[in-house]
Amino acid sequence: MMIELKAVEKFYNRGAHNQVHALRDIDLAIASNETICIHGPSGSGKSTLLSILGGVIGPTSGSAVVGGKKMARLPDRFLTLYRREHIGFIFQRFQLIPELTVLENVVLPLLPLGVRPARQRERAMELLARLAIDHRSDFTAAEISGGELQRAAVARALINDPSIIIADEPTAHLDTRLSEDFLSIMSDLKLLGKTIVIASHDPLVSESPVVDRCLYLRDGSLSAAC
Repeated sequence: MMIELKAVEKFYNRGAHNQVHALRDIDLAIASNETICIHGPSGSGKSTLLSILGGVIGPTSGSAVVGGKKMARLPDRFLTLYRREHIGFIFQRFQLIPELTVLENVVLPLLPLGVRPARQRERAMELLARLAIDHRSDFTAAEISGGELQRAAVARALINDPSIIIADEPTAHLDTRLSEDFLSIMSDLKLLGKTIVIASHDPLVSESPVVDRCLYLRDGSLSAAC
């Protein structure tokens, strides 16, 4: 299994008056090259679950094994390196830096890895060409359209050639055409052998043929069907 969670619980502010029980007894196994949609309403725990899968936060209890690594047992510096090398994140609002060019945004994840500048540019331009926005490489993120921002965000997520792609509500601010474009890109990534986890309450995503399995998360509890 590429990803395996067992009896995962997540509390915020545990024991305090404002305690939140975000995830409840989560068991989840995701195979290599599988595409999963985590479907559910806002506040159901989707972003928390993705953060655990991506090694951003740890569970309060239970185990999370990603790519054969027990995430809770990795020291912070190794956990950060693991994320940089193996996981690509696509955020809801893309989180590109408006003042930087598309190219500069895309290469950002490579900067701490010591990749030579020439190789950074070569890799980024290959991805931008594949996503048909290489002609925008010298435009700032503030100067390009929503669809181009989306493609730039996908290129940034792929720049380190990760085995796992994690996308949090990637179509929340897109129209139908751009959402379909995103799913087409995900289909291409699946053909490349990527494992993909998408959190979304968009039926266009959860009902897409690119999704192998759809799970439903509500009030922190996971069930096997949307």
